Amino acid sequence: MAGTTDEARLEERWRDILAVHARTQGEIDRALHPYGVGASDFEVLDLLASAAPARDERCRVQNLVGRVHLSQSALSRLIARLERHGLVERSTCPTDRRGVYVQLTARGRDLHAETLPVQRAALARALGD
Repeated sequence: MAGTTDEARLEERWRDILAVHARTQGEIDRALHPYGVGASDFEVLDLLASAAPARDERCRVQNLVGRVHLSQSALSRLIARLERHGLVERSTCPTDRRGVYVQLTARGRDLHAETLPVQRAALARALGD
């Protein structure tokens, strides 16, 4: 019986996490919609904006895979869409042709700066802070 109660609590905690995630993603999507981006788009822009420690703003796509909540193929499609909208640029790694770099364009940096406070406010609303 104890195992069943523990399992029920574990399942309840998992469902609570999923509900918070869905509510937060929805709040961010609604807030960013007027800017033409969604929560996943912003997440990638935000990671790229913070990936510039030495002003080399390139980031290997492979390094983003473990940091976003998307499969590698979904991330590739998202990056392709951001590139079509002029928000990021892709380039190949000169030492490893299989490696692909991605970086924000000036337009992408401007959009990120404009939407950052909007996204943070949506986070605060969704998470109750």
